[in-house]
Amino acid sequence: MARRIVVIGGGTAGTLAANRLRRALGPDDEIIVIDADDRHLYQPGLLFVPFGLASPARLVRSRAAQLRAGVEFRQATVDQVDLDADKVVLAGGTPVPYDVLLVASGARLLPEETDGLTGPGWGETVHTFYSLSGAATLAGALAGFEGGRLVVDLVDLPVKCPVAPLEFCFLADWYLRRRGVRDRVQLTYVTSLDAAFTKATCNRELSGLLARKGIEVVTEFATGEVDAKAGRLVSYDDREVGFDLAVVVPVHGGAGYVSRSAGLGDPLGFVPTETTLQAKTKPNVFVIGDATDLRASKAGSVAHFEGEILVHNIYRYLAGEEPNARFDGHTNCFIETGFDKALLIDFNDDLDPVPGHFPTRVGLPLLKESRLNHLGKLAFEQLYWHVILPGRDIPFVGAEMPRSGKRQESAELIPQPTGGAR
Repeated sequence: MARRIVVIGGGTAGTLAANRLRRALGPDDEIIVIDADDRHLYQPGLLFVPFGLASPARLVRSRAAQLRAGVEFRQATVDQVDLDADKVVLAGGTPVPYDVLLVASGARLLPEETDGLTGPGWGETVHTFYSLSGAATLAGALAGFEGGRLVVDLVDLPVKCPVAPLEFCFLADWYLRRRGVRDRVQLTYVTSLDAAFTKATCNRELSGLLARKGIEVVTEFATGEVDAKAGRLVSYDDREVGFDLAVVVPVHGGAGYVSRSAGLGDPLGFVPTETTLQAKTKPNVFVIGDATDLRASKAGSVAHFEGEILVHNIYRYLAGEEPNARFDGHTNCFIETGFDKALLIDFNDDLDPVPGHFPTRVGLPLLKESRLNHLGKLAFEQLYWHVILPGRDIPFVGAEMPRSGKRQESAELIPQPTGGAR
């Protein structure tokens, strides 16, 4: 008997999951991907746009064109999910029934949640690079910035790609030095966390890099207001950080329909999820990528690693068996550090980033700046379009975090942070 799997979201997670499912399920099984537009954005490229290293137009392709033959794409807006009736309700009231629902609608920016952020000065002295239009506008602002205080502000976690604000700082240092104005710029990183990064071993390396590059770090600063007219960030405890140019990573939340769907989401709009990638609310609802409330980073690598687990468990569910594969939080990330170098980190819920090599004892260096890692970061774009989105496996890199090549004893030498957001 044919089954219908409805995927809400045609981003990284939804696309790779639909493609993997198409390969794994029978030809009579129907797979429908729903998204409000047909513009698939390569989000890792946003980091490079403000520095003239990537063209905005090159980062966008058709969502439908990334799906395998046999996957239907419907361009429509989701109003809500009726969990009791097993149907997605589109704007205008059209129902789309399902046997299995996959929520892959990601995370969205909520700049309006911070007082003053989108007020006067937005797009002039206050910017973000977390959207295509924002990154393009910021490129112009940086090109004309001749001196003063440049502040990069991470308002709060969770956000997409938590290392990206730090990467922006490192690239800004490189960019300003190349322009010959670095000595006239005070570069400051402001974060709500109690350290530059949440993982202790990685934080040691990143904090050292920030110090060597002369980048000031302000921690435990919970931004409550952005006053562009006065050029200042104001925290909830009334501390202030002045700026001439501010780059803000806004608060993130889940898709709006998640909050409108009774029983589906948490107060932030993310979906409570088991490590089997089943929603906690109902066994025929699965979740992948940024839409989950799992403590894994909201990053493309996480969605890729989850894809293998997800398809296995959906296949078992449809066969009347209990899902038995569990996601271990495996995350892999290149961290661009400027001057044609990058770090690589690989970790999961049980083991923080440690030195060594990836994916085996012979491979890319972990927690060490290298040109090889920088080239890996650049090569990732082609890997994304031709391997990850089509739902293919990467040789020697599986869903479970590899431990070979890692100096695991290093994690025990670094005390774990005691605070910070989840």
